[in-house]
Amino acid sequence: MTMLFLTALTLFSCGGYPEPVNPNATPEARELLEMLYRSVDEGRIISGLHHNQLNMPAYRYDLDNIEKACGKEPLIWGGDVAWDAARVIELAQEQYAEGHIITLMWHAARPMDHGIVNFRQQTQGDFSEEQWKELMTVGSDMYNSWLAQVDSISQYLKVLRDRNIPVLWRPYHEMNGEWFWWGWREGENGFRELWKRLYDRMVNYHHLDNLIWVWNANAPRNIPGDTAKDYALFYPGNEYVDVLATDVYNRDWKQSHHDQLIELGRGKLIALGEIGNLPKPSDLETQNRFAWFMIWTGFTSGRYNTPDDIKAIFERPGTVSMP
Repeated sequence: MTMLFLTALTLFSCGGYPEPVNPNATPEARELLEMLYRSVDEGRIISGLHHNQLNMPAYRYDLDNIEKACGKEPLIWGGDVAWDAARVIELAQEQYAEGHIITLMWHAARPMDHGIVNFRQQTQGDFSEEQWKELMTVGSDMYNSWLAQVDSISQYLKVLRDRNIPVLWRPYHEMNGEWFWWGWREGENGFRELWKRLYDRMVNYHHLDNLIWVWNANAPRNIPGDTAKDYALFYPGNEYVDVLATDVYNRDWKQSHHDQLIELGRGKLIALGEIGNLPKPSDLETQNRFAWFMIWTGFTSGRYNTPDDIKAIFERPGTVSMP
């Protein structure tokens, strides 16, 4: 592990916290998970920023805006393996060497898609109930295509595993929303089964023991065409999840979004996987069990967050940024 990261870890010594769901988790993954638990217990929340490799100028713009507002740099670096995974893995190694905590997501294309991922037509493309049933049928063409997709991404993640880099892994996010092909799949053979199969393939077949499993829903909302259902309908169970996260946009800072995650996780960590508009410091006084927040690329502009908004969150005593 890097010296800067080890320095951060020393702030949070070992304690009796829940074990990783993967019994073979690497020492680095275990240390990171323990650090996050202790961080929350000490009243801290760790700052993060998503890197959009499709829009590097926007990411640098965000970093500059945060620096100008408060002289800080977020500690968590977020990337997406859906586009140019090889480059994202290179960047993750560079960022980790600089002392950042790494979180990766996966805007996966549909299993039958090939080539460069098209967000609108593939990640958000139609996927019928019949296609879903085929995906859930072991040995079918759709299942085998999905398996090949997972195996391909796993090869990239192994690069980080082999370099002892722990990853906050949050695939198939916002599954309770109606906008991704894996979303809104309830029932016995719905999303929960997909998550379990992904976990099994990556952990028990590929031995990606450096991953901390982050189940990342969207804050529930009832907006026609943009609805997100209750968390519990899509939760695979505590034996498959290390961290329960939610995404909050449009200043939708309801206490229930925080409290329902705590109730569902029964002692597991919770986090803000993505946010647009920053919470006010007063919001975090009562919503005080989130382990981290990650600002989505482009949301440091004045349209969403003023310099004063940024300064207020990054300079509050409990926010942790780069050493």
